[in-house]
Amino acid sequence: MKRNLTLAYGAATLVLGSAIALSIAMAPPPTAPRGDPVELEIAKIYWEYNSSANDLGVHVSLDGEDWKALKIIRPGNKVIFEVRGRGAYQELGMTELFFEGAEPSLDEFPLAGLLAKFPEGEYDFEGVTVDNQLIEGEAQFTHAIPAGPHVSTVQGANDFLRIDWTDVTAPPAGFPNRPIVIAGYQVIVGENFQVTLPGSANSCTVSPEFVASLAPGEQKFEVLAIEAGGNQTITEGTFIK
Repeated sequence: MKRNLTLAYGAATLVLGSAIALSIAMAPPPTAPRGDPVELEIAKIYWEYNSSANDLGVHVSLDGEDWKALKIIRPGNKVIFEVRGRGAYQELGMTELFFEGAEPSLDEFPLAGLLAKFPEGEYDFEGVTVDNQLIEGEAQFTHAIPAGPHVSTVQGANDFLRIDWTDVTAPPAGFPNRPIVIAGYQVIVGENFQVTLPGSANSCTVSPEFVASLAPGEQKFEVLAIEAGGNQTITEGTFIK
């Protein structure tokens, strides 16, 4: 699933709207932070595996008030991402940020090499606010990646549609052997239907009104298995409207 911003692995620099420079290796902020640090409200880093396409990438989501610079440090004290505001963004600051790393096909990019670039452990988020105060967070990043759920559909009269899936209890074949605990499942149909269900769920009935609004023909859906550590795996499916 591609969203607003995608970064490729390796050394790279991007400029967003000529206001924010994004890079893998940048000089530290020019002024040392002061005072007690404040905590980011959200600091998440997690894998997303598409079991249908056999591709794998790393996503990051963070949220905190009015920061002007921020970096992510992986185990081994290696900076893997850094962002800094320029112009008005440096003066007024930023809050939320979400991005996806590139998602190479595991048919072409060896799994072991990709996992090695993002080792398990604590990832530190460190930044500076517009008031020159340290802002920080931390996230535990694991290689507990769930297998894709097996999906099926049941259709009936009056635009009835139910999407079913099997329990996910293990990683995909060939992935690290980690215990898998599913915290929830997410079902996405088209562009406008999305629901998150508890890990005990095995089906989702889609609103008949929503199904009726779809154009005739083949329609796509996804079921995501979300592991307790945050990693998630997509299985894609289709049905005929």
